[in-house]
Amino acid sequence: MEKTSAEKINVIKNFLRQSGRQEEKSIDQIRGELSATAAKLPKLVDIAVEKVRIGHLNGEWVKAENGMEDERKAILYFHGGGFVSGSCGSHRDLAARIAKTSGVKVLVIEYRLAPEFLYPAANEDCLFAYEWLIENGFSPRNIVLGGDSVGGTLVLMTLLSLRDKCSELPAGAFLLSPHTDLLNLDGESYTSRVEMDPMVSIKGIRWMLECYLGSLKGKPSVLSPLRYSLEGLPSLFIQAGDQELILSDSVRLSQKAKEAGVDVTLEIWDNMWHVFQSMAFMLPEAQQAINNIGSFVKKHL
Repeated sequence: MEKTSAEKINVIKNFLRQSGRQEEKSIDQIRGELSATAAKLPKLVDIAVEKVRIGHLNGEWVKAENGMEDERKAILYFHGGGFVSGSCGSHRDLAARIAKTSGVKVLVIEYRLAPEFLYPAANEDCLFAYEWLIENGFSPRNIVLGGDSVGGTLVLMTLLSLRDKCSELPAGAFLLSPHTDLLNLDGESYTSRVEMDPMVSIKGIRWMLECYLGSLKGKPSVLSPLRYSLEGLPSLFIQAGDQELILSDSVRLSQKAKEAGVDVTLEIWDNMWHVFQSMAFMLPEAQQAINNIGSFVKKHL
């Protein structure tokens, strides 16, 4: 697959920088801009979308109409958006591309967002969605979890909660630019990549955490899953851009998971930034990364 030219990458990064950081906008503005951007994406063909109600949550199944999906298999996907934004609509293109490459239908859920719903609302909703799948006939060995940015954080926290409850874990999980230590922000890349990533800033991370925690006294340690034992987790597939601020979160997660005996694969993509996969409609590297996600899912389902 062809590579994006350095000139085009710089144009994209400059555009992303000019669109502004989340912490500089109102919550309504963030959500509105995200929805508007998603609505402008080219429509993928041969994709079926089915709305679904999951207890108190909205969600949707996304699948390739001409695929060979096994109805017993599913990807449960937790979207990113800093705990304050994101929806089925904002992540429909990404979910559709994952469904196409994996041959497995994707369930995107709309967990409750901050600041209307504070910690631990999002954590509880993600765990609830997994248990809903089990109650509706899906075997854990036929489920893969996935998520981007704080969605990746929620994947890790869900896995740790399931493990600590002695519940059966899913077959695997993939994480795109996950935050793995929201409380300490002390990785090497927080210094070396501070000017490179057009999407994320340390100020922005602290702001989104404040939105999710509200006036809660004390910071829940679960928001730093990197500080937990990772023993017993299923196979993990991690992707990050080599220019993203939180690259160290993925590197350290991979290292610690390996030390705990977890089967883990880490891909670091040259010249890419935070959740670059969301731009697969124009970035060949992003589509190739999604193809690799599909291969991981096929291997473990």
